[in-house]
Amino acid sequence: MRRLSAVTVLALAASVALAAPASAHVEVEAAGARALAENVTLDFTAETESDKAGITELEVILPEGITPADVRYKEGPAGWKFAVTDRGFTVGGPALATGKDVAYAVTVRQLPDAESLAFKTLQSYGDGRVDRWIELEEPKEGEHGSPAPTLALKPAAPGAKPVSPTPTAETSSAAPSSPAASEPADTPSSAETTTAVAADDGASPVLITALVVAAVALIGGGLWWFRRRGGADSA
Repeated sequence: MRRLSAVTVLALAASVALAAPASAHVEVEAAGARALAENVTLDFTAETESDKAGITELEVILPEGITPADVRYKEGPAGWKFAVTDRGFTVGGPALATGKDVAYAVTVRQLPDAESLAFKTLQSYGDGRVDRWIELEEPKEGEHGSPAPTLALKPAAPGAKPVSPTPTAETSSAAPSSPAASEPADTPSSAETTTAVAADDGASPVLITALVVAAVALIGGGLWWFRRRGGADSA
């Protein structure tokens, strides 16, 4: 009986030790979380599943109704940084000690009008391993599974309404139009065109007028001289 008891204890201890990593998961909590609540702090906890390397990064895929621009980093492991992605955000930095879990928090501008929110998470380690906590269905009894951290929401408070969407860099930084592009160029008048043509020919309007007057005077003087000489010859 003593031997049997010792073997039973050892078997139980071994089963618990082997089951511990399999029970690890990622969780999300928020005090008083309810639909359409504003400036809500989400507390995430990511348990390690590796006994060989520490966690280096957590990538979160945001659920519908929350945009990356709506999320702000609040706190996390020392030396870790927050970065926005096209589908959510990442929190990462130097590898934590092997076996150490991660706890961090972000603030969401407003929660969507929903009953629950799933935050699919990719958990990376220093040796290249990646745990994918992305399953939306609860694992069956006795199965490990990789469920996504899910936050249950209470119904929206009376009178709560969706706030305006957070502007993104693409929609809030429209470049002003150039005055040269928006205003038509001045069209030269006919007089200015004539003057420009005359200038291109190397003559100004005053000079042309003077030449015309001189030509008329020369022709008139020539006619008068021929008439006078003709009269003198006939006499």
